[in-house]
Amino acid sequence: MLTRVAFACLLALTGPGWADCPPAPDISARMDALLAEVQQVGSEQAARGVSARMWEEWVKAPDLRAQELLDEGMQRRQAFDLTGAVIAFDALIAYCPRYAEGYNQRAFANFIREDYEAALVDLDRAIELRPRHVAAIAGRGLTLIALDRVADGQAAIRAAMALNPWLSERRFLDLAVDPEDRAIDL
Repeated sequence: MLTRVAFACLLALTGPGWADCPPAPDISARMDALLAEVQQVGSEQAARGVSARMWEEWVKAPDLRAQELLDEGMQRRQAFDLTGAVIAFDALIAYCPRYAEGYNQRAFANFIREDYEAALVDLDRAIELRPRHVAAIAGRGLTLIALDRVADGQAAIRAAMALNPWLSERRFLDLAVDPEDRAIDL
């Protein structure tokens, strides 16, 4: 008997109705407003509310099938079924290769699995598709830091903070860096 994820993967890769993912929703106007709002808030707590609304936009999938795959992957990731999460995100990406959140979520699962190289590839693709995806940019920074590319990681976090100055990742800007771009043990 096929599991729900295996069935979704099979349909995403072979089913006739699954071959035509619609374009990702255009969230640019809403994101413009949210990015402007987060620049104006006066506290980290207020910024968290704006960030939550950004997430609501990013996780709006192109259609019901894509939403089901995204939700399945996120639920599996939250349950630490990282293999199942990656399988669901693989199916989502196969079905909707131009939907940034599929890549961002797969990167998050791979980051937790400490597969930083795979995470970095997906984060780069997510950012290519949604250049102002603050969470993907910040995640790229954390991934680069995990790969001992501290200066590059800090630069990515600064880029994310230019969009949202309240990011918790700002604490990684305090890491010392030696001339060869290695983290110094503190």
